[in-house]
Order: sequence, then C-alpha cells, then structure tokens
Amino acid sequence: MYLLGGELPAMVLLDSVSRYVDGVLSNDSIKEESFSNNLLEYPQYTRPEIFNGLKVPEVLISGNHQKINDWRKRQSLITTYLKRPDLLNEEEKEMAKELLK
Repeated sequence: MYLLGGELPAMVLLDSVSRYVDGVLSNDSIKEESFSNNLLEYPQYTRPEIFNGLKVPEVLISGNHQKINDWRKRQSLITTYLKRPDLLNEEEKEMAKELLK
C-alpha cells in the first residue's frame, strides 16, 4: 500500500469530527475524554503489573472504584500542574503543591 500524503491528517480529522456524531461513542466514553474537565489526563497503565521495573500503583489493582477515581483526579491535577499550570486556578495550584509533598 502506498501513501501519497494527506491520509493521516484526514484520518485524524475524521476521528475528531465523528466522535461528535450520536452513537459513534458511548456517553461514558465521552465523559472521560482527555482534557474534558479542564485537567490533563491521569497516567495510564496496562499489563503486566510490573514492566521494566515499574509497578502499577496498588490502588489501581485494588478493585475499589472510589479510591481509583480519587487517585485519577489527584494524578490529573498533578500532571496539569507540572505540564500546564496556566490551566489551573490558584486553589487548584495549592492543592497540587500539597499532593506533591
């Protein structure tokens, strides 16, 4: 298969527009889009639980959904603070600083 150019940008455009068409994505998927709550997304992990010496945080394999959601919110706040602090208000910046201690 030969690519003549423009295929990748066309696919990106198609993906970004089609997700707004009813029925393309489930409502739950849209709620958890990156940057949907004005914060950058939390870190993502996959199997195996230990990869290259790095271990998945225990909370993520605990099965406690409330603790997992709390962890994700904290990690999103920290990630946003470290990479895009301009997106945070002063209260959120202070919360992130406390989490980093």
